[in-house]
Order: sequence, then structure tokens, then C-alpha cells
Amino acid sequence: MSIAVPASSAPDSAPAPAPTATQIPAPIPAPAPTPAPAAAPAPASACPPPPSPESPAAVRGSARRPLAAALLAAALTAAPGARAAADSGQGAPRPPEGASAVLDGLKTYGQAVLRSGDGSVRQIPAGLYEMRVDGGGMLQTYGVGVTGNAQPQSRYTESGWGRSPLAGNREAGRIRWVLEHSYPQLNDLADLAKAAGAGSLTAESAAAGTQVAIWRLADGVNVEATDPAAEKLADYLQRAAGQLPEPPASLGLDPGDVSGAVGTRLGPVTVRTGARSVSVIPDAAAVAMGVRVVDAEGQPLTTAVNGSRLYFEVPAGTPDGTASVTVQGATKVPVGRVFTGELPMQAQIVAGSSESAAAATATALWPQPPATAVGTTPGAAEGTAGEAGSGSTVEAMGAQSGALPTTSPDEERLATSGSSAATPVIASLAVGLVVLGGLVVLLLRKRPQDEEDQA
Repeated sequence: MSIAVPASSAPDSAPAPAPTATQIPAPIPAPAPTPAPAAAPAPASACPPPPSPESPAAVRGSARRPLAAALLAAALTAAPGARAAADSGQGAPRPPEGASAVLDGLKTYGQAVLRSGDGSVRQIPAGLYEMRVDGGGMLQTYGVGVTGNAQPQSRYTESGWGRSPLAGNREAGRIRWVLEHSYPQLNDLADLAKAAGAGSLTAESAAAGTQVAIWRLADGVNVEATDPAAEKLADYLQRAAGQLPEPPASLGLDPGDVSGAVGTRLGPVTVRTGARSVSVIPDAAAVAMGVRVVDAEGQPLTTAVNGSRLYFEVPAGTPDGTASVTVQGATKVPVGRVFTGELPMQAQIVAGSSESAAAATATALWPQPPATAVGTTPGAAEGTAGEAGSGSTVEAMGAQSGALPTTSPDEERLATSGSSAATPVIASLAVGLVVLGGLVVLLLRKRPQDEEDQA
């Protein structure tokens, strides 16, 4: 496990000046007009020569051309960019499930030697970390990979294998086996040493040997423990490791997002946890709108257990909106769960846990049912108010209407709360039209000014 060391700061030096060719010239002010002399006007045949390329008129014209090109490019690119953003459909990231923790640092460790493919050899610490869980609790963890920094006071959140460096790693199940069959889960070091044929083990050598075995499985690197007993333990764990499934989250809600129409129950959302019981807390917005979190029978829920099914009960007439519910509890984080950070850093994998605080959140979305128009003739859909005499009628299907016409999945569209996917496109087109209008005005003003300069 490499510990990041700040690189020495480079000596101060004056920044190199940018090449003259890339500098944007300052605008050249137009010369002040010269008053006409009191003498008789010049003959009509005396005309000033056409402006040279360096004259103010030429400079103004050349300066306007790049500006016009830039404005035109901005107008043409605004709409496609906004459309791409609207079509991406990417929402806010889902809140983390389970525990959140801060890394305290490397606590129980030995040394290892890492041999890189370029022939370099480094001695690095290898062992067991400790983490403090937000809301209470402690974790013991190993580094998932040999690369990356594990900085004390870095913040981590619980994660599944698929959102960690173990995603797609076929050795992930064997790494969990190592964690379940070594220190600190097996804290009888005499028995562990006997199984590994390692003579005797200390907590430090057991932690170092376990970390080396995890690095080999996770990264396939050439790394060895410097302590002979730790090296024998690493060899034994790597050789004996079998496959185990991914452990569940300490606390989770499945699914994390539900949707439906007002006047119904949205869900279910199933609680997944090892806690004996968890509290159920609707957000303030839900309470203010009269939205309740209930069970399948419509009874309000304040607590839940593993397997409980939650529903959002949205009263009829509630405006479009969203609400969320948070479940909180205390449980041990399962061995093999991964903790990752927002910044690039070494992920941690749980080797031991005390009773720790955990939480999970689910969100509900309820759009109003859209009004559906049904025509009595094939041309009714395209009809207008002026065509009422042609015999086509249009009926708005409301809440009291009968069966609604069936639409295909490709035709189905859900209303969104407060905005539409077309809003960015309309806004960008409006901006583009304003820019183009300004460009036209600029070009129209250019011609009289140039003629005045040439007069």
C-alpha cells in the first residue's frame, strides 16, 4: 500500500510570454472627425483614395468579421448542445446506501516488497486500516488494490462491487473468502499459523500476509511480504481461496426510485438490511403535501424490518412533485463490502465491523395523468375548432372518463414536474434567434459606416 508523499515544489519561474500571434489585439479607436475648413469646398473631382488595409475602416471591418463568425457559430451550436443535454436523461446521482465513514489510517501492518514490470523494487506498508463511521461505529478494512492513495481523514461511502474497482473482477469472490478466513475474522493466530504452516504469527504479520494475498488477487501484482511467516500466510490464502457471493448492503432500499399517478400508492420499495429494526422517516416535503409512507394495507409506517415493503400514498389532487423516505438503523457492515471515495483514492474492503449507523433513501415521482384526445373520425386528430361542422368531435378524457386508449411503449410519455425535455431546446433556439438578429443589425450598420468612411 503506497502512502502518497507530496512532491517538492518546483522553483518559481516567470511564466513564458504567450506568442504574439495568439494575442488578441486591442481595439483601435476611430480618429476624431476633423472640422471642414472655412474655404470653398474641394472640387468634385478631388476624392480621397480608398482606405488602405491599415486604415480604421478596414480595421473595423476586419474586426467585425471574426466577431460575426463567432456569434454565428455560437447560435448554430447552442441548440444541438441543449438538445443533447435534454436527451441524455441523466438525473441526480442516487444517494448512497448503507454506511459512510472517514479513514483513520493504517493501524496494524507489516512490510511488503513490490516488484514492478519495469524492474523497479519498492518496499511498501501492508496491513489493516481503521475507519470511523458517521453516526457511530468502527470498521477494519484492507486496501482493495496496491495502487492509489489512502489518505487519513478521507471520506468514503459503502458501495457494491459493481461500483468499485472490483467491478468485473472474477477474483472478487475469492477476496471475500480471504477476508472471511483470515485476520481479524479469525483472531486465533495460533490456529491460523498452523493452517498456513507459518510457524507463529503476530497481529502485524497476519495483517501483512492477508493484505498481500488481497493485492495478488485484485491486481495480479508481484508482491511479497518481508516477514517469512506473513509470506507463508499470503501463499496459503491465495492457494486455498474459494468463491463466495457478493455480500448484501448493510442497509438498502430496492428500488431506489418509483413513480406513478396521483391518488394511488407508489411502490413497493423493499427494505434490505441486517439490522433488527430501522426507523422510517418521510422528508418534510412529503409531509407538507400530505404524502404518507404506508404498508400494503395503507397503515402508516414508522419502523420496518428486513423485507418490509413501503409505499408512497399520494392523495388525489396533489400537484406534480417528488418525495423521499429515509430509513435509518444500526447493524454490522458485512465483511466484503467495499468503501469508495469521491476523489481518486484506494478503495477499502471491510474485514471487520462493530455495530454501525447506516441509512438509505428512496424517491417517488408522481406526474398528473395527461389528458388524452379521442377523435370520432380518422381526421379528428388533425381537426381544428373551425372544422366542427365536419362532424368530428374531440373529447378530453379526464379523471371521470372511461377506458383510455392503449398506447404503445414508444408512444407513451410521462409528464415531468415543472419542466419539459423540450424546454432547453426552446430556450436555446430563442437565444440563437436573438444572436442572429444582433448579427443582422451589425452587418446592416457596417455598410453605412464603410460608405461614410469612403466618402
